[in-house]
Amino acid sequence: MKIEGARVLVAGATGVIGAALAAELGARGAHLVLAGRNEERLTRRAQALGGAPTVLFDAYAPDSCARAVHAAAGEHGGLDAVLTAFGSVAFGKAGAVGDDIAEHLMAVNALAPAAFFRAALSVLGTGGTIAAITGVVAERPQPGMADYSASKSALAAWLGAVRREARPAGIHVLEVRFGHLDTGFADRAVAGHPPPMPQAGDFGAAVHTVVEALAADAEMVRTDSQGIAFFEPRVR
Repeated sequence: MKIEGARVLVAGATGVIGAALAAELGARGAHLVLAGRNEERLTRRAQALGGAPTVLFDAYAPDSCARAVHAAAGEHGGLDAVLTAFGSVAFGKAGAVGDDIAEHLMAVNALAPAAFFRAALSVLGTGGTIAAITGVVAERPQPGMADYSASKSALAAWLGAVRREARPAGIHVLEVRFGHLDTGFADRAVAGHPPPMPQAGDFGAAVHTVVEALAADAEMVRTDSQGIAFFEPRVR
């Protein structure tokens, strides 16, 4: 995907990662639409990026996710990419995390992104991209994070299947499996307290890698043992 001139919806644009991705995409000439839940924060973020259009959504309301996609497409006469960069985390042993927290994590981390992407598949043309941040827990579930790991693994499985379904239509699927980054995300857990975390990777380099992966129509962004993000090319 050529970044300059691309019409990109960034869902979760008021978060640390979403805001950074939107800023780099905008700096490289993408035409942005920013999506978030908090209207005031979303407006401030849009102003910081030169007045990009905004749409609201609630991760607990899948229909609002779909509406956000269609509204965003209306802003620029279509979309070339839809990127989700939002989520929620909880900590604690599986027996201590309540069903309500488990339901919350699955709704926010798996069902809401899937709702964005189902709508995106109906508006993206050949060469379009859907991209989501899952995390290293999608492949290496961690103790004390069973329900969080399960929600990210569920999204990863969904993306893997959709990647094969969408390939004949020329639509690309990018999954971003970041390792630990110092974004304050763990400190905003909906339940429990974070365990000791490994050394954080280079945040700026990680964001840059995602944008480069979008430009290369890559399939996966991973983090190596040194915390350095890299992308894997699309399987032909």
